[in-house]
Amino acid sequence: MSRILSTATILLLLTLAAPAVRAQASGASSEEVSLPLPVGHLAGTLLVPKTSTAIPVVLLVAGSGPTDRNGNQAGAGSAALQQLAESLATRNIATLRFDKRGVAGSRSAAGPEAELRFEMLASDVAGWLRMLSKDHRFSRVIVAGHSEGALLGLLALRDAPAAGYISLAGAARPVDEVLHDQLAPQAAPALVIESDTITARLRRGILTDSVPFALAALFRPSVQPYLISYLRYSGRVEIARLEIPCLIVQGSNDLQVAPGEADLLAEANPQCHVARISGMNHELKQTPADRAGQQPSYQTPNVPLANGLVDAIVSFVARLR
Repeated sequence: MSRILSTATILLLLTLAAPAVRAQASGASSEEVSLPLPVGHLAGTLLVPKTSTAIPVVLLVAGSGPTDRNGNQAGAGSAALQQLAESLATRNIATLRFDKRGVAGSRSAAGPEAELRFEMLASDVAGWLRMLSKDHRFSRVIVAGHSEGALLGLLALRDAPAAGYISLAGAARPVDEVLHDQLAPQAAPALVIESDTITARLRRGILTDSVPFALAALFRPSVQPYLISYLRYSGRVEIARLEIPCLIVQGSNDLQVAPGEADLLAEANPQCHVARISGMNHELKQTPADRAGQQPSYQTPNVPLANGLVDAIVSFVARLR
């Protein structure tokens, strides 16, 4: 499978230091923060522009897999979340981004992979939202989830407050339907059928002991309980429940979450504003439309964010009261 496919799909590894502050070139300060959990803690970076008044803060929630606070996996990646945080800091918007359970600074929160559930990751997001809502430096809190993180953000809003919600390349349909569309153009038809069969069983709560080698990374037995919990939810069902302002951001060059997913989300909640970003791929970067041309954006941080992405977020945040 290509690097693009592997970062899109649901590869999951189960995933107190004292706060440190350092100056940023943008004039913002970077604070290392932690969120205590029953076992271990989550680690994150709070980037706060220098100001004497309360300002908005955006909680950035990473997508699928063992992803760190910057949007990277296993020492490589786009660093899209770090780029986004630094760009928003120049527009007087604070951000908090964090390492997922078991990753980098959040390694102490790791546990057996077979015990991880989707709801646990959503609870982590809710915990960060509650922490930010108590920080008087911030006038309002917004949650912005990327890809799988968009659905986690929606679930977190069931239990924690926020002034606004942003979906960054989030899917409307359940993960099995999106996965089918990701596999179909790249995998042999027999493999796609096998994947569909496994996900259909998981939807019914049935585990599969024997998984083809080519699908082992996706459906290894230890990750199947997580997938069963994940398959209970879909973006369009959850976004329909929202009663706060929301923004749906979708790129025209996204090869992992089709641009039509934004339409389905908007149909589910017509109150949401949709920002369609020309030339943006799934990594939130400005790229060509073809798969080969997008490859560098998945592997290195030097590809710039898509034109118009930051402006769309800043405009949405400015409208919140």
